[in-house]
Amino acid sequence: MGDTTVNTGKGPEAACTSPIDGEVGAPAAHSLLRRLRSPRRPRLWYELALIAVSYWLYSLVRNAVPEQKTAALQNADWIWQAERAVGLGFERAVNHSVDSVTWLVVGMNYYYATLHFVVTIGVLVWLYRRHPGRYAAMRTVLFVTTGIALVGFYFFPLAPPRLFDGGGFIDTVVVHQTWGSMASGDLKHMTNQYAAMPSMHIGWSLWCGLAVFALSRVRWVRVLAVLYPVTTLVVIIATGNHFWLDAVGGLLCLLVGLGVTRLWYGRAPHRAPREGRGELRAQPPRAGGEPATPPGASARPALEDEPAGR
Repeated sequence: MGDTTVNTGKGPEAACTSPIDGEVGAPAAHSLLRRLRSPRRPRLWYELALIAVSYWLYSLVRNAVPEQKTAALQNADWIWQAERAVGLGFERAVNHSVDSVTWLVVGMNYYYATLHFVVTIGVLVWLYRRHPGRYAAMRTVLFVTTGIALVGFYFFPLAPPRLFDGGGFIDTVVVHQTWGSMASGDLKHMTNQYAAMPSMHIGWSLWCGLAVFALSRVRWVRVLAVLYPVTTLVVIIATGNHFWLDAVGGLLCLLVGLGVTRLWYGRAPHRAPREGRGELRAQPPRAGGEPATPPGASARPALEDEPAGR
């Protein structure tokens, strides 16, 4: 008679609706989104397949863009005149000066043809092995940067300086008969010659430089990380493959890639935990054989609070 029983109508499962760590009871879509955003160790087979398919699609789309020669040459003339109007049309002087030193220009031709791929793949492997928790975010920056570049290739066809007759530039690969450009000599039919804006040599080299500089703690390695995109800028201009404004386009693509990745992961890529989920910190059992982590408590990822680069 004295006590009043209140029936909530929620049943026994009501006792389990209290969220733990903000996840239990959350909508499935929200939980999936959080799981996708969580840093984790990458799977080798998945990453190899993703890179192979992505590069195949990149090459397919880039080469499928119509080679609009007339528009590309007009755009090259517009850029060249604009640079000269502001007193920054220095590419031809650099191109001719370097071409006069045979060993230097030949070395630059091979640099242009090889390091673009070798260094980028090397940095991806380094991230995968040494910073697996940050790998996915850093890889996403690279993929978004490249995807934005494809839009530029399609909507702004541009002839490189070496193919711009009105500029008086030298095609150093043809003159010195070296394998230094996929768009010169016997290889020119394998790729779109009028996809110079933006420069992915700059976009990718800046990505490599930023990744290594942010995560390495070895001084000479960080110096090389800074020098690599700077040297690449000199090479693409000296060999007549790009205007300096193409490099600005590559930088802008990278900034978009960084911004998109920051929005998706909620933090800068290099601020993610080094190891990511799946690598639990080993803790010794307590006295009496009790486990270090009480039942029901969530285990933390290894090195989650470790400063970037350690």
